[in-house]
Amino acid sequence: MWKVQIREATPIDAERFLKLLLEVESKADYMLFEAGERKTTVDKQRQQLEMIEKQENATILLAEEKGELIGYLITIGGTTNRKKHTAYVVIGVLDGHKGKGIGTALFEQLDEWAIVHNIVRLELTVVTRNEAGVNLYKKMGFEVEGMKRKSFLVKDQFLDEFYMAKIR
Repeated sequence: MWKVQIREATPIDAERFLKLLLEVESKADYMLFEAGERKTTVDKQRQQLEMIEKQENATILLAEEKGELIGYLITIGGTTNRKKHTAYVVIGVLDGHKGKGIGTALFEQLDEWAIVHNIVRLELTVVTRNEAGVNLYKKMGFEVEGMKRKSFLVKDQFLDEFYMAKIR
């Protein structure tokens, strides 16, 4: 059986990472961007990866299997002195690879990264109807801290989001 590799993204990954983002968004009802809405170019994606690479409290973790990118976890740290110990997290996994432990592996690697980079608080939002997402986040130690009502509009329907955090 082939093992999934989790690693940090580099600017060299720009084209493949952008393709992964677009593919995940094209099939997901609960991501921020709708299918086709993201207008980033490969050059802009490369620039973003270069900026993230320079930040002590930001990273993008990639899940790769047999040379194919199949998932990602974006972590962006606070920019002020009073918020540098916090980071906001976004995760995406290709449909055909969900339910196989890839999200868990990405979060486990994030935990190790957070310790090294002095991140005390990890936070994210998740649509309350996204049961698989909510269950994964709870399994990984995140707790619901509140609710953002009518924060998403999907297919002409307002959806609520949980605000979740993990304190280490």
